[in-house]
Amino acid sequence: MAILEVKDLEVYYGVIQAIKGISFEVNQGEIIALIGANGAGKTTTLQTVTGLIPSKAGKIFYEGREITRVPGHKLVSMGIAHVPEGRRVFASLSVLQNLKLGAYTRSDKNELEETLKMVYSRFPRLEERKNQMAGTLSGGEQQMLAMGRALMSHPKLIVMDEPSMGLSPIYVNEIFDIIQQINKDGVTVLLVEQNAKKALSIANRAYVLETGRIVLSGEAHKLMNDDSVKKAYLSE
Repeated sequence: MAILEVKDLEVYYGVIQAIKGISFEVNQGEIIALIGANGAGKTTTLQTVTGLIPSKAGKIFYEGREITRVPGHKLVSMGIAHVPEGRRVFASLSVLQNLKLGAYTRSDKNELEETLKMVYSRFPRLEERKNQMAGTLSGGEQQMLAMGRALMSHPKLIVMDEPSMGLSPIYVNEIFDIIQQINKDGVTVLLVEQNAKKALSIANRAYVLETGRIVLSGEAHKLMNDDSVKKAYLSE
């Protein structure tokens, strides 16, 4: 069953059309990857899905309900979390304060404590550094914090934008392992990632974006072996 459906989506920045009528779906329990070059429209797509940018045409459905005009803060309480590009942690707040901000839509304190324990078990380094200012963490630790903060809202669907950007190879592997674990725990994942090889290695299906259009889609392992994908995105 599709948890997210995007139909004929069009997005403009002024007179420039960034997204040109794309359609795709994310089924419950999947990891879906959106891959493509810089400027293809990947981040714009995610920001439109999560209510940060308005669309000009098309419709977005979440769990069968249209959310095309629902603002971002309401989508959080409906079960959609967004891990933005560049991590966007609150640098002058502690790790714990950042995590608690991720749960601002939740009122049950006992539930919140249980979720915090779950996040700490998933990211032990965050517990070790819970009183440290977020701005003093390494890039990899900040990415973990951004992911942990998103999990604090108890999402059904987590949308991640370039989680491996700027990270060392060791952290990249760790982040992708964590994404798989989050998915195994029952959270559906929509992933935008420039490291196409890594994204396709963990995804169930993928869509290839070029200049605002989906030009290819299919099972991730098949796209990994597609000559045009190899040439454009998987060459060393």
